[in-house]
Amino acid sequence: MSDDIISYSSDKKGIVTSNSTIDDISAEIKSLRPTSFKEYVGQEDTIETLKIAIQAAKMRNESLDHILLHGPPGLGKTTVSHIIAKEMGKDLTVTSGPTLEKGGDLIGILTNLGEGDILFIDEIHRIPKVVEEFLYPAMEDFAVDFIFDKGIHARSHRYRLKQFVLIGATTRVGLLSSPLRDRFGLFRTLDFYSKEQLVVIVKRSAAILNTVISDNGAIELAERSRGTPRIANRLLKRVRDYSQVKLHGRVTRESVRAALELEGIDMMGLTSLDRNYLKTIIDFYKGGPVGIEAIAATLQEETDTLVDVVEPFLLKVGLVLRTSSGRKASQKAYQHLKLKPSS
Repeated sequence: MSDDIISYSSDKKGIVTSNSTIDDISAEIKSLRPTSFKEYVGQEDTIETLKIAIQAAKMRNESLDHILLHGPPGLGKTTVSHIIAKEMGKDLTVTSGPTLEKGGDLIGILTNLGEGDILFIDEIHRIPKVVEEFLYPAMEDFAVDFIFDKGIHARSHRYRLKQFVLIGATTRVGLLSSPLRDRFGLFRTLDFYSKEQLVVIVKRSAAILNTVISDNGAIELAERSRGTPRIANRLLKRVRDYSQVKLHGRVTRESVRAALELEGIDMMGLTSLDRNYLKTIIDFYKGGPVGIEAIAATLQEETDTLVDVVEPFLLKVGLVLRTSSGRKASQKAYQHLKLKPSS
């Protein structure tokens, strides 16, 4: 299989971040990734759709349609792309939108793809416009156009590509241009996982890591994982370390609570950044409504971090309400933070 082209960054947000971290590429964490649809937990409708598409493509001896996966970070978009490549028996090349700075970066990758190979572009909404325009003919006609010279001496040459499959992943599908979005044949949204699904994932990961975890410990960990498998696996590593040092290796509900208290993860899975976000709306802006730019400026955080990492879960559990006038803290947020609404 061809080498992946991936950019990793430091995890300045701790456990909850949209970026891949050093922990995520460690051998033991990579081994937690399901390698087939049989091992994959959750996202039943999406998985069934992909299984049908793959089986149909194999029966016709054709390539898959281009696939667009949408959802918050950590729900398995990259994992699904690896499984698709394995099921199709093709090589997978992984890159991300911010790393494709020039058209030449993309062309270099496209010209090295074999027949039916799969190109996975994470954060595809962050591809520069000049690079995106090279994708249009590549996705539709499997060709790229080169321009030689300038002015009256300009000449165009079309280079034929082998038929490949593009899998795009995005956390903000609204930022994709219509021409790019319309060129995907399959569009699926990945949603947050239920507590029961996360318990299954936690127990499976613990078994792979040779860690003994009680049923109550798995439930407690699942409840604090924000409905996200990636976060569940990150938390499991922290809890495993704590339990190994303090409790001879066995993970229990008490050890989960103690370990995650050190990490600043509360009963609902909220981090200090989540709580500061809510307190900013309540304390500085009287509960809202307030614009996201104002919240970001007050917290001295990037707007994208709040929109992509913080808000999806807070909206999902009803701690924040998004209105036409801005963000508002819900009654549930006041109760969780043990604050009284201002009169």
